[in-house]
Amino acid sequence: MSKRLIVGLGNPGPQYAFTRHNLGFMVVEELSRRWRIPLNRQTLTARWGQGRAGDTPVILAEPLTYMNLSGKAVSGLLRYFRLTPERLVVIHDDLDVPLGRLKIMEGGGPGGHRGVASIIGALGAEEFIRVKLGIGRPPAEMLSEDFVLSPFAKEEEEMAAALVERGAEAVVALLKEGLAAAQNRFHGRGKEEK
Repeated sequence: MSKRLIVGLGNPGPQYAFTRHNLGFMVVEELSRRWRIPLNRQTLTARWGQGRAGDTPVILAEPLTYMNLSGKAVSGLLRYFRLTPERLVVIHDDLDVPLGRLKIMEGGGPGGHRGVASIIGALGAEEFIRVKLGIGRPPAEMLSEDFVLSPFAKEEEEMAAALVERGAEAVVALLKEGLAAAQNRFHGRGKEEK
């Protein structure tokens, strides 16, 4: 089976660890636990590890750059492992997806997400899979930039934890069953909303 690069987006440093913008990191850390793949390498401007997810060889990675420079790390990893953008899965927060939901898609523009824009710019390609984790829109009086860098409110923490779980499950399904099957299973409402 051909290798997959699975990258969670976020900002490095403890001050960003539990912010909305770091949901991608949280999902990669959950996958790292599930698949027992430690993120024990720090090269290529990323923290990464490699192992297997069932039959599929995978590299799990978190860029060590800030969000808007994510493309540098992702393009370096793809080059190093001699992979094409079609073997890439990017996990990130999304303002246009309602809080607690997720959406899996292949290709398309950045949708205002600076990390995704940086990756598209660095690769010169949009043909990679994105697992979008819904954070919803900020309150009227708050700028989007401030909202994504803020931690989840106390009453949202449980939903955020459930979203991280579902994000990890969606990646597992994607590798095992393919894009269409994963989309059918995970689009729409989260379990907690039914």
